[in-house]
Amino acid sequence: MFQAALAGFVLGFSLILAIGAQNAFVLRQGLKRQHLAVVVVICAGSDAVLILAGVGGMGRLVASVPMLLVAFRWIGAAFLLIYGALRFRSALAGGERLVVEGAAEQNLGAVVAACLLFTWANPHVYLDTVMLVGALASQYAPQHWAFGFGAAFASLVFFSALGFGARLLTPVFAKPPAWVVLEVIIGATMWAIAARLAFGG
Repeated sequence: MFQAALAGFVLGFSLILAIGAQNAFVLRQGLKRQHLAVVVVICAGSDAVLILAGVGGMGRLVASVPMLLVAFRWIGAAFLLIYGALRFRSALAGGERLVVEGAAEQNLGAVVAACLLFTWANPHVYLDTVMLVGALASQYAPQHWAFGFGAAFASLVFFSALGFGARLLTPVFAKPPAWVVLEVIIGATMWAIAARLAFGG
């Protein structure tokens, strides 16, 4: 059972390690230290639900309804284009100075909505979690649930480390130019993923 859980953890961590829209969003919230626990719980919890659904056989259902992935692809691309444009606009405005104490509090509802969209409107998350993890988990039967829980735990570890570890970069992002660079990187990442969703299938 431990071997299956460890294999799931390694796979889950390797899948989520790549730079993506969701990771960039978590990093940004971590630097601001606003609603971070909620963001981490939503990201890790959503991944856990999708992973365990895949282990339970949901991958076959998703594969049988291709229009579902098409719809998520275009919704995700549109959202990423808009969010990327907002990041570029912030960069053109000259960035911002990271002020942890006394900083304007972001609206919780808006943060939650964005976090959910980054997770659930991305068709690749279904391919990675529901279908890929689900398919590989079947190879570890009857310990397939241990494999799934290992992959889900990897998501929790990663998002916690990314979000709460971002505070170590606070001295760097206390200067506006650093925020300009970050906003440009995030904006470019969002648009690159949007283009891949729209034209890469």
